[in-house]
Amino acid sequence: MDETPPGAPAATETSAVPAAVVDLLGVLAYGELTAFIRMAVDCDLAPTLGLKTSMGRLATTDFEHYSLLVEHMRERGIDPEAAMAPFVAPIAVYHERTRPKGWLEGLVKGYVGEGIARDFYREMTAFVDADTREVMQTALDDRSEADFVVQIVRDTIRTDPRAAGPLALWGRRLLGEALSQAQAVAVDRDAMSALLVGGGVDLGEIGRMFTRLTDNHTARMHRMGLEA
Repeated sequence: MDETPPGAPAATETSAVPAAVVDLLGVLAYGELTAFIRMAVDCDLAPTLGLKTSMGRLATTDFEHYSLLVEHMRERGIDPEAAMAPFVAPIAVYHERTRPKGWLEGLVKGYVGEGIARDFYREMTAFVDADTREVMQTALDDRSEADFVVQIVRDTIRTDPRAAGPLALWGRRLLGEALSQAQAVAVDRDAMSALLVGGGVDLGEIGRMFTRLTDNHTARMHRMGLEA
């Protein structure tokens, strides 16, 4: 089932690029663009100049990855705006459902929520051509720029142990919403469904993939000192 919003062009095969690859590049690029915008906005709420700097550096990296993906799409004859358009509404729904209360929840969302999405798209790189895989893996690189979030959360919990419970609940909510979004991308887009089936992936392997996503989320939560 393809749920392209009214007026938004669906991904089609462009210059011999499979529609599923167009979809993957489009959703990943738009995800990086929105991550940049939201981190840049949250940066203004940070209480210290040091935190503003760290958050600004993370936002800059998001934009650099977005630019890399857009350049790759143009080199392949893909219209970046057309490729991203089908994912504007679903990603907006995800962000509306996970609106953070304050800059700290925004940081955890950036670290945990974006981490889940990156893990999912990293799994999908197994089904694309070598050039696209290289570009996607660069954009999906686990960035050291986000490591400062771990220390901030640990320091917060050390200062106020009562903060651990609400932050853990927030992390669980992010997991549920992010997995729902990932499932929608993998199943609702006809081209991506065909990509998985064509790649010989059975339902059991898809289940194991989502188990790996959950395990990685648990590891991130533990790094911050939170129960998953």
